[in-house]
Amino acid sequence: MDEAQALPHLRETLEFLALAGVLVPLLQRLRVSSVLGFLAVGMLVGPFGLGRAAADVAVLRWLAFPDLEAVSVLAEVGVMFLMFMIGLELSAERLWAMRGWVFAGGGAQVTLGTAAVALLAAAFGHPPATALVIGLALSFSSTAVVMQLLSGRRELGTPLGQASFALLLLQDLAVVPALILVGLLARPGEAAVAASLAIAMGKAALAIALIYLLGRVVIRPLFRHLAANRQADTFMALTLLSALGIASLTWLAGLSMALGAMLAGLLLAETEFRHELEITVDPFRGLLMGLFFMSVGMSIDPLEIVRQPLLLLGSVIALFLLKALVVAAVARVGGLTRGQAAEAGLLLGQGGEFAFVVLGTATSMGLLAAPVGRFVMLVVGLSMFATPLVAAAGHRLGVRLERRAPPEPQPQASLLPGLRGHVVIAGYGRVGQLLGQLLDAQGIRYLAIDPDARLVARFHTQGLPVFVGDASRAELLRRLELDQASAVVLTMDQSAAALRAVHGIRREWPALPILARARDERHALELRQAGANTVIPETLESALQLAALALARAGLPGTALGDLLEREREQRIASFHEGVEG
Repeated sequence: MDEAQALPHLRETLEFLALAGVLVPLLQRLRVSSVLGFLAVGMLVGPFGLGRAAADVAVLRWLAFPDLEAVSVLAEVGVMFLMFMIGLELSAERLWAMRGWVFAGGGAQVTLGTAAVALLAAAFGHPPATALVIGLALSFSSTAVVMQLLSGRRELGTPLGQASFALLLLQDLAVVPALILVGLLARPGEAAVAASLAIAMGKAALAIALIYLLGRVVIRPLFRHLAANRQADTFMALTLLSALGIASLTWLAGLSMALGAMLAGLLLAETEFRHELEITVDPFRGLLMGLFFMSVGMSIDPLEIVRQPLLLLGSVIALFLLKALVVAAVARVGGLTRGQAAEAGLLLGQGGEFAFVVLGTATSMGLLAAPVGRFVMLVVGLSMFATPLVAAAGHRLGVRLERRAPPEPQPQASLLPGLRGHVVIAGYGRVGQLLGQLLDAQGIRYLAIDPDARLVARFHTQGLPVFVGDASRAELLRRLELDQASAVVLTMDQSAAALRAVHGIRREWPALPILARARDERHALELRQAGANTVIPETLESALQLAALALARAGLPGTALGDLLEREREQRIASFHEGVEG
């Protein structure tokens, strides 16, 4: 029995699992981005790397991927599971609240990005139709790369993360109109372009609405009925059925399967199964996303880079600069700070996976010459390869711009005059709300800020002192009368936002007590090093509280118990510090 009869793509699957099992731990030890590592390995073992010699050298047949067919299907499934996880982290209400960003901001980004790149392509002598296709394809950014980076940095819930996701979502919706436009450009004179695009958009919106309504009627009740026994196999089957089934429906409607997977996540985000679903899907999502990044690396031909390095390098730099300017302008108009807008621009400056679809369709229809299509695809692949490095530079630039932001020309009035000895709560989610209730019950005044305008509006109408704001902005912190506050408590669950807040507070108020919530020991160490006085790691604290109850039952005196817990807390964080330095 040969390999094909045993299991399709068995060799490629085994090789990928071996690479993932060895590569990921190695990259973590070397502190290298996993995205960058998978891209590099894909380029090495792909058809343009070791795959060139696989036919002549027997050993390389088991070390290389001579063609992309074996990985492309699984890579597409990886993107679908990424979008499913993103849907789980959202909700229909939250998505509707982002509609301005999605349609106005995303529409402006695609339109302006297409125009900017098309004008540059026309300046290099490409015909108008060819320049328009190139501009349209390169206006798309990589949802997979950007969302993976934001997720790894725990910034999906920040203003930067939400704005980036909104722009990417509109790009996903724009793929179908883009393909229709390519078809119309290839067959000029058959129909009015505007009318055809309007009809396509209407059909797409109707299909999404019908699928979402069908899901609410079928998928959610099905989960509640069949998954009630919590059997692992039933739960896994229903999870796969939901993600792949709804993705198939969107594909049948002519839309992206990744968009359908996100709809499935949205449908289940508001159910009691949300967190269990995240735990179930996450290992598969990570593996398959690695396969996607490997497939992108396999599309990069190192010999082409050697043949025309300056032209390729210039094209990649020009793409990042043009798109960064467009995205930053849209983000600034949308209300992001100057630093956040600059970071968003560089984060979304690459080409995306949908560019391969648009360029491939245009090449097959004769709108693009084959050499031009291959060159532009190579630019897209190289830009995705460079994204982790460019995004890191963008983050540093954003932080620097925030620090250099000019102060307010005039002092602002206090939000609540006459405050003395109050507590400032940064982040008014469940933890912040509970803290506010406890302070209120004891007659202690407090002010709370949160970036979620809808959440703030709900509590503000109840007369609670909750305001919209970013705890890292010095001008807002001055209005909170921090020089008169007894302490500031950081309860937000975004690691990056908490770190920015600690840095901002420490610069202006070095003696103010800062109490912070941390996800784990690593986050706690970062907050301590940034200047927080007291940090409570959630996972560690849960274990310590359970230990305290058990020790109290065993008869340990209260004073000794308190000293033991505090010593253990400090040792755990200190040992993690030593492990990081080692």
